Amino acid sequence: MQNVALSWQQAGALTAALGLGAAALTATRRRRPALVAPFVREAAMIAGLYTVWQLVGSLSKSGTQDALARARWIERIERDWHLPSEASVQRVVTSNDVVTRVANLYYATMHFGGLFVFLIWLFARHRERYRPVRRVLALTTLACLLVQFVPVAPPRLLPGFTDTAIEFGQSVYAGGYDSLSAMPSVHVAWAALIGWAVWRIGRGPGRWVGPAHAAVTVLVVVATANHWWADGIVAVGILAGCAVLERAGRHAMVRARDEHRVEGGAQQRDPVVMERSS
Repeated sequence: MQNVALSWQQAGALTAALGLGAAALTATRRRRPALVAPFVREAAMIAGLYTVWQLVGSLSKSGTQDALARARWIERIERDWHLPSEASVQRVVTSNDVVTRVANLYYATMHFGGLFVFLIWLFARHRERYRPVRRVLALTTLACLLVQFVPVAPPRLLPGFTDTAIEFGQSVYAGGYDSLSAMPSVHVAWAALIGWAVWRIGRGPGRWVGPAHAAVTVLVVVATANHWWADGIVAVGILAGCAVLERAGRHAMVRARDEHRVEGGAQQRDPVVMERSS
């Protein structure tokens, strides 16, 4: 199961292909392509975000010693905060080989796969809610990527932790040592966004799928020693801040548009303005 995730080069090629496809579909005047084009265009944008995320991960190879030092510092801070040890959680969750393999598979496939399914559902069933969620996704991802330019090693690179993906031949990282961008966890950020949006927008028992995915993701990234608790905490904080920023910006745009409409209507009704314009 080596290289389950797309590399940044592969993701970039996919982004380019989707972009060209969207442009071709938009240029046609048939009804069916006109309906498909918006979806392909959105898929290209999400693939582009994934490309940038993977590229940042590949650029974080440098500064290994500093990354390890920061990881040890995070571990000490977590113990001061009395957070449970990631190593103890890993031993409990991965005591069974089948569970460990499932956890590795979940980590490798559900990060982008879960987001893709979520966005398809949102775009197809709740189109009016899609753009605000996409903006929060883009803002959160970009903010996380900026932080990730400061290398931080994941737990699996420190003594006392097991790289479960390497142990079972399921690693999406070359040799397990090319990712020093643990802080913050984009896995947790995306999963938390899915959990929050599905819970708010969904109806019936199906709305529990979102929070369940978020909870499983947090457990999986810790149990596989790919992230610290702090990585997830910071990611959720960034997500919350970006959600507030997006909401404030959206409301400001609505107010500005309404004020413009009111001013335009007043000018049309003003006889002096009408006389001058004539």
